[in-house]
Parts: sequence; structure tokens; C-alpha cells
Amino acid sequence: MKAIAFQAPLPISNPLSLQDVDLPTPEVGGRDILVDVKAISVNPVDVKVRASRQPQAGQWAVLGWDAAGVVRAVGPEVSFFKPGDRVWYAGDITRPGSYAEHQLVDERIVGLMPESLDFAQAAALPLTTITAWELLFDRFGVARDMRQTDERLLIVGAAGGVGSILTQLARKLTSLTVIGTASRPETRAWVQELGAHYVIDHSKPLADELQRIGIPEVTHVASLTHTDQHYAQIVQALTPQGKFALIDDPAKPLDIMKLKDKSLSLHWELMFTRSLFKTADMVAQHKLLTELASLVDAGVIRSTATEQMGAINAANLRRAHTLIESGKARGKVILAGF
Repeated sequence: MKAIAFQAPLPISNPLSLQDVDLPTPEVGGRDILVDVKAISVNPVDVKVRASRQPQAGQWAVLGWDAAGVVRAVGPEVSFFKPGDRVWYAGDITRPGSYAEHQLVDERIVGLMPESLDFAQAAALPLTTITAWELLFDRFGVARDMRQTDERLLIVGAAGGVGSILTQLARKLTSLTVIGTASRPETRAWVQELGAHYVIDHSKPLADELQRIGIPEVTHVASLTHTDQHYAQIVQALTPQGKFALIDDPAKPLDIMKLKDKSLSLHWELMFTRSLFKTADMVAQHKLLTELASLVDAGVIRSTATEQMGAINAANLRRAHTLIESGKARGKVILAGF
């Protein structure tokens, strides 16, 4: 099968950083399904793993943790899917990824695609939605209802992949006041389009920007990027007994003692945790993606695909990684077809 892979962590400017290769098609078994990959999207995790993972000598590492495709075959213990089903998923970081024509994935982290989306539009959503959903409802414990509340959510980095879907989930499924941050005219417009009540500029002091909109304190902060740069102001902006969650890997250690005086809670969201540890509730991601498909088909949630970079090949994936590394991506970057 065709695949895009690497054998050493190299700068994305190096043609060997991602290469077109031919690999054996994997054999299905257990609760795995074998998917014919039709479209993928690229996430910051792809860039981080490419820059740090060292495969064993002579081995190829295949990245990719967002895909949509068609079930080709199912293992003997599979009960949710059959050949021909159109599916979407984010996969398992410990296994070969979706930069390949065919991929094995455990059925418990896979859902049926929305009927209203094509493969490219669908591939933009799984990883970021699982991350945002788990952060909002599992980590923060926000209620899924529209009863009036004075709770206020600040999303730092609201124009990125996770921010684009978190903004929608918080606005459409909860009664939170949603404040997103974005620093460029096009990203501010994007966050407003997705439903944020307010958009502020994270290139300026957050405290000043919150004062500008008349909301000096917030009850929840979701920090999705550059947490170490904003940490002191996040602590300042949170109300006593507020909740703080992050998904990135801060360049500098965070001083958690700063959270003590206000009794602030800290939550770190990683959507791979369930598959990484084969948790008893691993099937929650199958259920989540199933519900998400219904929300998409009902017009409640929209795809966050913003840039189509052509077919799935090494040259186009190097372009996609370059854009992600620039920090200027808006929404999700997608590729479709081999």
C-alpha cells in the first residue's frame, strides 16, 4: 500500500522528513477494522511526533491522527461496523497512523461519518472534537443545557483546530458566555463566525482585553496554545474556585503554587489517554463520534476544514506540516485521495 513515512526526525524542509513509500497492507484481527483511508487532516501532534520520534533502524514511522474512509474488512470480534461503512476517527498514537492507503483501528474509537459531509470535510473533525468535548464535558464538567448561567469560558487560541470546535460546542450545547482569543483580522472574523460572544486579542495583555469587553474575570479557561506565555494572566483572570485546562506542552514548567490562593483546579486533556491505556470507558469515543455525527447532520456543528492541500502524498504533507509549524493555521488543513 502507498504510505507517507519517515525513518528519522528531520526538519520539514528536508525532503527525507516525509517520504512516499510502499508498505505491506496490515492484516485485520480482534476488535480492529481495516479502513481504506479517503481523507486526512493534519494536527500539531503530527508535527511534534515527526520532530521527536526515532523509529527503530530500518523501520518506517507512519503519522496521522485524523481520518475518514470506508471499512474494508473487520476482525472477528467487531460488532459496530461492517465492510462498506463510511467511518471517521482519530486513531491511536501508539499505532501506525492515517498517512497510508489502509489503516487498522480499534472499533471502540471509531464512529460512522455524518451523512451530510464528504470525506475531506469529515476528516477535519475527529481529533479536535474529541479533545474539545472531553475538555468541556469530562474535565470541566460543564452542564449540557441552555439554562441561564453566569459562567464564562475564555478560549486561548480559539481560531486553531481545537479552538474552532470548542467554540462551537460551548456556544451551541451550553449556556456559557464564550470569549475567544485571536490576534489577526482573519482569525478574529473566523472565531466570531463560529459563534463566540466576544473575541479578544491574545497578543495584548489578557487582563486589559477582558476589561475592555467588561468581563474582568472568567470561571473557566481553556488554554490551547502558548500556555506558558499566558499563564500568569490566566491565573489573574480566573475567579476564585475557577477551572483551568490546557492541551499543549508548555516550554517552561508551570508553577502550580500560583493556583493555590484561588483554589483553582488544573486539568490536562489528552484525547489519546483512553486508547493509550485501554481504559474501561474507551468506547466513550465511539459514542462521542456517533453523537457528533448526528449534531453535524442536524446542522448544529459545522466542519472546521479551511484549507485543502490536494492529494495525500509526501510533498503536500510537507507543505501542511510547514503551515502548522508557522502557527498561522486557521481551522483544519485537509488532504484527500492518493
